[in-house]
Amino acid sequence: MKHRLFVIATVLAIFAVLSTTAFGQAKVKLIIASDCTFPPMEYVDANKNIVGFDVDVLNAIAAASNLDITIKNTAWDGIFAGLANKEYDAVCSSVTITDERKVQMDFSKPYVNAGQILVVQTGTNNVTTVADLAGKKVGAQIGTTGAIEVKKVAGVTLATYDEIGLAFEDLVQGRIAGAVVDGPTATQFALQSDSYKGKLKIVGKPFTDEYYGIAVNKGNKKVLDLLNAGLDKITASGKLADLEKKWLR
Repeated sequence: MKHRLFVIATVLAIFAVLSTTAFGQAKVKLIIASDCTFPPMEYVDANKNIVGFDVDVLNAIAAASNLDITIKNTAWDGIFAGLANKEYDAVCSSVTITDERKVQMDFSKPYVNAGQILVVQTGTNNVTTVADLAGKKVGAQIGTTGAIEVKKVAGVTLATYDEIGLAFEDLVQGRIAGAVVDGPTATQFALQSDSYKGKLKIVGKPFTDEYYGIAVNKGNKKVLDLLNAGLDKITASGKLADLEKKWLR
């Protein structure tokens, strides 16, 4: 009986090996958090689907590196705490790579550069920089590099929001004088949104370099290597450039 069990176990083990060889290695499963309130990078469309540039980048990485990626919609204000608690494997949510953040987490190779830019009402004149709004309120999403940049400007009061869309709503209503956000998102809200088109405009030029990366827990080389390998493949194939044209140009 023991001999029969040994033979059965051996056959099953061989079958598992042959199956993996014949049909391809099993996909590595990753859960990646994203605050899906930041078009065109990541947002929920009219059909309740999570879409955007970052989403397409993740899907392209998954296809290139045989990964099974699940995106978990997660509020920004707790997204890095969840990563530290290992509630997911990584964060891909328009996360700017900064020296401060690199102390707490590791980042993939940069996959896009999107600098901060100022948005004001269409009728606002003689304003090209945040400093031109001294004595007024300027909005940004809490915890973002946009909020950090506004804080640096003397005489300007920072108004923070859980979602950047709330800042743009206050801007349209005149409750704040400007909003600072990443360039692609500014384009989406100010120039492409049916709700705000003609009401808002982008002024000046991007005043920072914002290199986005995918964040993982400090020392998580296994996940980092998988993501970087996928990024290398979609960069070399031209897929990443195609996605930039689709979403950001």
